[in-house]
Amino acid sequence: MDDIELNISPETEEMLSEKKKDTPPVFNQDEEVDFNVSVEDGLEATQTSEAETSHNSTDDFGMDQLDMNPDMVASESSTIQENAPEQIETPTGQVESSEAGIISSVKPPTKELGVNEEEHLAEVEAQAQQHGKKANTGRIGDQMVASGLITEDQLNVALQEKKISKKMLGEILVELGFIEESDLIGFLAESSGYGLFDPKNTIVDSEALELLDKSTAVKHQVLPVSIDNNRLYVAMSDPHDVVALDTLRRFISKDMHVRPLVTTPAVLSDAIDASYGYASSIKDILQELEEGTEQKDVAALSEKEAFSHPIVRLVNALVFEAVKIGASDLHFEPEENFVRLRYRLDGVLFTAQILHKQHWNGISQRLKIMSEMNIADKLSPQDGRFNLNIGGREADFRVSSLPTVNGENIVLRVLDKSASIMPLSGLGFSDENKEKINKANSRPEGIIIVTGPTGSGKTTTLYSMLNEVNDVQVNIQTLEDPVEYSLPMIRQTHVREGVLEFADGIKALLRQDPDIIFIGEIRDKTTAEMALKAAMTGHQVFTSLHTNDSFGAIPRLLDLGMKPGMLAGAIIAVFAQRLARRLCEDCKVEHKPTDEEVEIIGVGRSNLPPIYTHSEKGCDSCMGKGYKGRVAIAEILLFDSELDEVVAKNESKAKLRDVAIKKGFKSMKDDGILKVLEGVTSLSALSRVVDLTK
Repeated sequence: MDDIELNISPETEEMLSEKKKDTPPVFNQDEEVDFNVSVEDGLEATQTSEAETSHNSTDDFGMDQLDMNPDMVASESSTIQENAPEQIETPTGQVESSEAGIISSVKPPTKELGVNEEEHLAEVEAQAQQHGKKANTGRIGDQMVASGLITEDQLNVALQEKKISKKMLGEILVELGFIEESDLIGFLAESSGYGLFDPKNTIVDSEALELLDKSTAVKHQVLPVSIDNNRLYVAMSDPHDVVALDTLRRFISKDMHVRPLVTTPAVLSDAIDASYGYASSIKDILQELEEGTEQKDVAALSEKEAFSHPIVRLVNALVFEAVKIGASDLHFEPEENFVRLRYRLDGVLFTAQILHKQHWNGISQRLKIMSEMNIADKLSPQDGRFNLNIGGREADFRVSSLPTVNGENIVLRVLDKSASIMPLSGLGFSDENKEKINKANSRPEGIIIVTGPTGSGKTTTLYSMLNEVNDVQVNIQTLEDPVEYSLPMIRQTHVREGVLEFADGIKALLRQDPDIIFIGEIRDKTTAEMALKAAMTGHQVFTSLHTNDSFGAIPRLLDLGMKPGMLAGAIIAVFAQRLARRLCEDCKVEHKPTDEEVEIIGVGRSNLPPIYTHSEKGCDSCMGKGYKGRVAIAEILLFDSELDEVVAKNESKAKLRDVAIKKGFKSMKDDGILKVLEGVTSLSALSRVVDLTK
């Protein structure tokens, strides 16, 4: 007889003990029973398949799904519970109940079953056998063979070993050396349709860890990884483990959706020990560093030791905090006696931490190791890159180190994919500018140039425009230095100095039958010539250029050696943009403008709508800043035959501006004032990025 697991609350146990005498025997000595009964806060009976009951330890949850189709795992359980069903977010983003896929309900074996108990149990056993046959026809082991991960012979050997050792198939395949553990994890994630948990490239959120104590996490093999809005990301070895998910539901709010991340039990067990075993908040880690004994050198750490080292945990916590609040850059700046860490948030730097100088050697070494830099070279500038999973989001980091008199200055640029690739409607363009963008996108050939200084959102705008035209019917090729964000269906090429330059890359792209070409930046004459030739030969070209405004693009291209006749007719539009801080909607306050400000706005005081500015104290929503997020301030110069004629005649920049204004051109100042009148930004924030004196 299989074991019957009972988990009974004291009150229910007392009640059942009184009824035990009157309850007829349900299970005979030689009868095989294939389900577990759990009684807690109500009655729950869970029918399990033969594969699931073959290994009865809580540490083995999930890996037995290797013997069956993952779609059958949920359907192999039959559950009755009085509580509301757990909300689980499926890989497609839909929210479904944890009861989805249940085939039948098994009544608890109480006196109410009466004389039909044995008949009912016989039906349950028959159903279990039927389902078991169905499950065996779609074993994941066979799927692994079909995918080429293992051979048929290797599967047969592993299955024979499974009968002897009673271990799980995936564990056996790894032990026998047939597959690597990383390959197993990737296959589990792919076959289940959920995300992949990789502890080496994932930072666990201390806020998520607080939801579960370590004993519960170990018992049910569940690790809360991060919280993103109303989504809770949890690492599991079996995303269909109903018991673990039901347990997790007791510790989270009803409106929170669970998003499983798949891994193996061995990796999960180590990650739980590492995550719960050490302090994860910045304050606690700094205290640990000050009070602790001498630690092992960061450069000498093994992969397993890195989990526990306080310097490693400190770097992880600082990076996690920066991404969580939406910082775009981290500046580690060594002074004579301390290290200042500043975050750039919404375009403005502020001090986040002051660290003791004694920690800087370990911190800088860790950052350089993560970025694959030379830790021994402290006298030369270096560049590197690494990526992490933070808060359920993939984030890339571009790292730059520069020697200074007080040590190496290190700056990290955060490339948060989920936060940066957004639709044009989310960038804050006015309705008039959106109409101009759509008109520019509709022209089949020519070049679209986005101008502005570093950090003005040029790349974000260009990616958003590419997403607008991205379709299976067009071939989009890009040349970037570096490739910042991965875009679906778009062929992206990384430009490498000395290996593949922009000019040679464009020649190669033109032989790839492209419809649309994206060139990261026009830097020299050769690149400009090739971009314009591509635009004149029937291609739509997107690129960026460093100029102060949209009218400055023409003189800049002429300086690079382009001829006026070559530019005329080849340019579709020139954008110029800046990013202004957006007022926090929860705490912005009404502002009475001065006479000078009224003159800048250009609207009579009698007709002036309410003008807003930021709150000095701010609020919790904006972390006391008064601003939250940024909005695009843009001017768009659309070229037509009249403007092309001005360019062909090599007229002055002032003449080009006059003709454009007559045709209704709106400058960045005009666009910014419009957003001030709409209460989106303030005059003080606008004046930081746009010259309001013109």
